[in-house]
Amino acid sequence: MFGSNNKPQFALLGPDTGYDAVNSQSDAENLAPLLNAFTENGGLPKMILYSLNPMDNTAIATIMACFQGGGTAGKLQQGIAWWFNDNRPGMRAQLTDLAANGVLGRFMGMLTDSRSFLSYTRHKYFRRVLCELIGEWVEIGQYPDDRRALTKLVEICASTTPMNCSVLVL
Repeated sequence: MFGSNNKPQFALLGPDTGYDAVNSQSDAENLAPLLNAFTENGGLPKMILYSLNPMDNTAIATIMACFQGGGTAGKLQQGIAWWFNDNRPGMRAQLTDLAANGVLGRFMGMLTDSRSFLSYTRHKYFRRVLCELIGEWVEIGQYPDDRRALTKLVEICASTTPMNCSVLVL
C-alpha cells in the first residue's frame, strides 16, 4: 500500500485522512516465512490476518491453510474485507475467495472498530452482504438448501464475538 500520496493534503490534514492507495506489490509473499518462523519456534498464536489488497485474498487463504491445526480449529482467520475492500464488492470477493480456499463455517465474521459509534452499522451491512451471497449460492445449487445448516453458517459468520488473538495487517 502506498501511504499519504498527496503530500500537500497530508501536511494540511495529517495521517490517515484518505490519501493512501493500493499498489500492485503483494505483501503476502512475506507471510509464509513469518508464520513458519513462529511455528518453528513453537509460538504460532491464534491470529487474524487482514489484507488491504484484494489481490492477496487467495494467497492469504492458502498460506493460512498450511499452518492450521495444533488442536485449535480456525487458529488462523482471514479478517473480513477491510479498508479499500470494506464495501459490497470487496466483501463479496473476499467471502468468495475464503469459501473457495478454506472453510467458511470457521470464519469469525465481522469485528467492529469500537472506537467509532458509526462502525456498528457495518455489522448489519456485512450480514446483508453475507446472506445475499449465500442465498445466491443456494439458488444456483452451489450450496444445499438446508435451513438448519444455513442458519448455523450465518450465525457463525455473522457473529460479533472477537477471538482472543493477535492481528496482522498485510
